Amino acid sequence: MNNTVLLIATSAQGQKATSFQLAQELIEKLSPTDVITRDLSAGIPVVSTEWVEANLTPAEQRTDTHRAALALSDSLISEIQSADTLVITCPIYNFGLSSALKAWVDQICRAGITFQYTENGPVGLLEGKRAYIVITSGGVPVGSAVDFASPHLQQILKFIGISDIKIIAADQQMTTQDAIERASAQIRDMVEA
Repeated sequence: MNNTVLLIATSAQGQKATSFQLAQELIEKLSPTDVITRDLSAGIPVVSTEWVEANLTPAEQRTDTHRAALALSDSLISEIQSADTLVITCPIYNFGLSSALKAWVDQICRAGITFQYTENGPVGLLEGKRAYIVITSGGVPVGSAVDFASPHLQQILKFIGISDIKIIAADQQMTTQDAIERASAQIRDMVEA
């Protein structure tokens, strides 16, 4: 069976980040046949006026300029479509998502491609995949009233059709001694279960 993992690395610390190291530990235990890595540590373009215009233009009417505006979005979506499992690193910055992760979210949520509107509301089009969110924080307790990152990302994944979501948390690293060890234990328990 093909098991392709898409790693979305979002920390500004790049491969030095705790979230990246834990994601690597998880991926090793998942033993995928292929790994696609999308490193957003240098940032990612935000949705612009040109992007919105291109996205709202029917595909058959798009110009070369429109296609260029959507090229990154198309590539990011293609990566998700080709993956069986997503591993998303999610450092909590100022109680929420990093700007790179938020920009990635905005690039991949596209009506008619990753979700569609119906009489009963939006329906995700990327079903049959699973996702692991490797979330880290200096002080914010994951799942607390001031954690706006994990519920946001879970909602986005469900919105595009991915409902099999597991969270691995190395939170409160500045105030606890065992955050990384707890996260490693979660990885072992989830993968070996």
